[in-house]
Amino acid sequence: MADEQSAAKTSAKVQEVAANVQQASTRRRRISGGKTESVARRYFDAIAARDLEEAVGLWADGGRENVRGQVEVRAPEGVREFIGGLLDAVPDLRFEVLSMTTQEERCVVQWRISGTFAGPASMNGIAPTGDPIVLEGLDLLTIRDGKIESNDAYPDSIGFARQIGMLPAPGTAAEERLTGAFNARTRVRSRITPGGAELIAEGVWVVQGQPGRCNVYLIEDEGGVTLFDAGARTMVRAVATAAAKLGGARRIVLGHGHTDHRGVAPALGVPVLCHADEVEDAEGSGGFRYWPVDLGGLPAPLRQVHRLMHRYAWDGGPVKISDTVAEGDEVAGFRVLHLPGHAPGLIALWRESDRLALASDCFYTLDMWGRSCAPRVPFPMYNYDTEQARASIRRLAELEPAAAWPGHAKPVTGDVRAQLLAAAES
Repeated sequence: MADEQSAAKTSAKVQEVAANVQQASTRRRRISGGKTESVARRYFDAIAARDLEEAVGLWADGGRENVRGQVEVRAPEGVREFIGGLLDAVPDLRFEVLSMTTQEERCVVQWRISGTFAGPASMNGIAPTGDPIVLEGLDLLTIRDGKIESNDAYPDSIGFARQIGMLPAPGTAAEERLTGAFNARTRVRSRITPGGAELIAEGVWVVQGQPGRCNVYLIEDEGGVTLFDAGARTMVRAVATAAAKLGGARRIVLGHGHTDHRGVAPALGVPVLCHADEVEDAEGSGGFRYWPVDLGGLPAPLRQVHRLMHRYAWDGGPVKISDTVAEGDEVAGFRVLHLPGHAPGLIALWRESDRLALASDCFYTLDMWGRSCAPRVPFPMYNYDTEQARASIRRLAELEPAAAWPGHAKPVTGDVRAQLLAAAES
């Protein structure tokens, strides 16, 4: 009985201590939140009072002001220029805090500004129009040690554009015409950009795009797709749409790092992998480091065309590589084959079950003018080592693929082995 009473007292004491700790923690959060809210109120009061120096003085040096989609600046000078520009653009600015929610060091403020966009200053490059404006938005401030360290602002930018006549008012005939024109543009673009994904084997689709009939492969992978090769940057919308309809892109595995094989990678925002020997080119020149200066190995009429294609159509720019793959690794049910030659770290993906090879630029089935041709060695000017490329084609042939899909144009089917062996001698 005594033991039970002792245990009960101990339990009660533990609960009392826990409650005290909880209350102390709550008080600390309340105090911290109170300080945060006080700084936020002083900041917006200063803006409302047009006291630029008081507002800027509440920022930590190096603090980040990010007005989403418009401005990203650092305190103090960047913030001074931004707020000062706003006050000069709307000389009769009225600022009202509608609500404020604070949790520890973060404070969300819903606000409304009104006034006349009379200038003399412009706003984001837009000249003053003299129109009255009323805008609402949200600011998310992070405040530490009594100073603003960051502010992410979300203003009603579309409302501003409508109020100054930059966009038509909702529900008007002008808005209907603008929407119709935009939809017409979309339809035209859809006719000249790649179509949807084509199913080429179980769980494997291809999107082909111009210029160069670049192939991007989408491989079923744990509810989404892994992309093999990243084609031309002109294919971003088509590839992103196709991937979204198949569950979303999970990662990109580059067949190699040339400009016309990394094109969509920077835009998709997913991890990008390649062979270790391709990291330098994927993150750097895209192959230019070992090609002749000014693409001098190409016929003269084609040289300028290819220079323009690399710069304006194929290349999406350098891409950060998050990891590497090597010979024998498994990728979405395929095995990695290292087939150097056209590029030092060129890889293919091989699936034994249906003898399917996704071969990147191990071989070509188009000539330098984009016309279909029998399988051939990639054009020597673009190769890292042409003899090594021939050996890699022979290695792929010895696997006796049922179908071999290259990085450009049409696949090789039928007697694939014989065609590839002939290509190695071309």
